[in-house]
Amino acid sequence: MTDDGLTDFTRERFRHEGRSHTVLRSGKGPAVIVMAEIPGITPKVARFARRVRDIGCTVIMPDLFGVAGRDPDPAAHGRTGTVVTGLRAVADICVSREFTVLAAGRTSPVVGWLRALAAREHERCGGPGVGAVGMCFTGGYALAMATDERLLAPVLCQPSLPLAVSARNRRSLDISPADLRTVQRRCEAGLTVLGLRFRGDRLVPAERFALLRARLGDAFIGIELDDSAANPHALTPPHSTVTEHLVDEPGQPTREALDRVLDHLRARLLPSDT
Repeated sequence: MTDDGLTDFTRERFRHEGRSHTVLRSGKGPAVIVMAEIPGITPKVARFARRVRDIGCTVIMPDLFGVAGRDPDPAAHGRTGTVVTGLRAVADICVSREFTVLAAGRTSPVVGWLRALAAREHERCGGPGVGAVGMCFTGGYALAMATDERLLAPVLCQPSLPLAVSARNRRSLDISPADLRTVQRRCEAGLTVLGLRFRGDRLVPAERFALLRARLGDAFIGIELDDSAANPHALTPPHSTVTEHLVDEPGQPTREALDRVLDHLRARLLPSDT
């Protein structure tokens, strides 16, 4: 792949309580917030967003870190370019106080901004509610956003925070106890949370999905893929379920997982005849 100009997306700034980020938008229909993984809005993240748009939704991508549209593959910019791209994203995160990386049981400050963005987009786009897809670093944000009743379709793709540097962190979530209790009540009332991971992914340990099942019960649908199903030509070990490690061919387990994500969004946000 090469860099993606993202020319089919409009750009605008969204400000809330002193925080401001660029937002990329495309499509029509109910809003789905797609939050990128490190190193940012790569061409493959944008490709996933277009799949969401094409089912009949307005896709909104907050540009939270990195360089939007830049391809991290060494074939595009060389190995040095790949390293620089990754370091740029990490630097954006490290200098910001919006992201909680190591602390367990805490909701990152940026989630308040994301909830406000979702509320604004629901008012703007209409429909029964909003969807949210988080990936890796932002995976758990979709869960924390679900304290707002307008969030109807949360999807946690390889939720990697808090970083699994200890046994406690492996069995922890990046959401405060109060926010988790709110989400639990919503699950008891009918909310469904979708989660995806590769079984061998050390960044998303099995203990984390076990905790989600314990806290959310049958409302949590965990899709766990064998590492052998991952794209063997990817840059990293199996991790990115709907982007880097997707094998986008009928019958492939990762493609079936992607289709389940789209079905989850479709069933909760779109009319039954769409």
